[in-house]
Order: sequence, then C-alpha cells, then structure tokens
Amino acid sequence: MEGKQQKIDVRYLQMAMIWGSNSYCKRKQVGALLVKDKMIISDGYNGTPSGFENKCEDENNITLPYVLHAEANAITKVAKSNNSSEGSTLYITTSPCIECAKLIIQAGIARVVFSEKYRITEGLDLLERAGVELVHIAEIRNEIT
Repeated sequence: MEGKQQKIDVRYLQMAMIWGSNSYCKRKQVGALLVKDKMIISDGYNGTPSGFENKCEDENNITLPYVLHAEANAITKVAKSNNSSEGSTLYITTSPCIECAKLIIQAGIARVVFSEKYRITEGLDLLERAGVELVHIAEIRNEIT
C-alpha cells in the first residue's frame, strides 16, 4: 500500500507544482492542494490578496509584506466553502513557514507532503511537535509520467 500512496503523493505534488505556476510572484512560485477523501477540496498559490494588483515584489525584488503564502490561500479558501480541512492532506511545493504551520495545525490538517525544504525549518519543527505527519519527497518532476 505504501508504494501506491507514494505514487498518489507524487501526482498531487506534481499538480501543486503546476498550480503554483499561476502565481505572479517572480522570486518563487509555490502551489498548494488540500486533499480529503481522495478529492481536492481547496487549492492555492502564493500571491496578493483579492483585489490587489498582481505584484509580489518591490523594486528591490523584496517580497511585499502582504503577499499570502500558497498554504494560507488554500486554508482560507476552504474556510469560505462548505468543506472541512479536518483530517486532510496538504500538498505543498515548499515546506511551510512557522506562520503557515500554525494555520495548518489550527485547520486540523493531519498530513503535509512537500517537495522543497524551506531554508528555515521552524515550521516543520512545529508541525512535528503537533503530531502532523510530514512527508518529504525531494525529487519531483513537473511532468506527467
């Protein structure tokens, strides 16, 4: 069963990578999918809040402080729906920061599958402390195989 789950995890991560390409951010494009009971219940990518111009960086290529992370977008999007993220899996192309880790815990997300490890690991440390299952799949190709 583990081999089948890993194949599913890789597929959803590939989809998250594709979804991240919708981001207008230049420095980094990150995608997220929330999956529960084999259904995608929410999605997100990093970007500005609704109604803001689609510009993520200032003239010095520094990310603007109001840019939302992909997982925050997916979690807030599911909160506006009739779905619950309790017990779901978050597929994210880059591991969460500490602020997003807090949202993940509060949203009841049980599992986080990610590809790239963020340079600061305190988000992963907090998720581990909270008992959230973490799965790191390092080599993901952005192609259907």
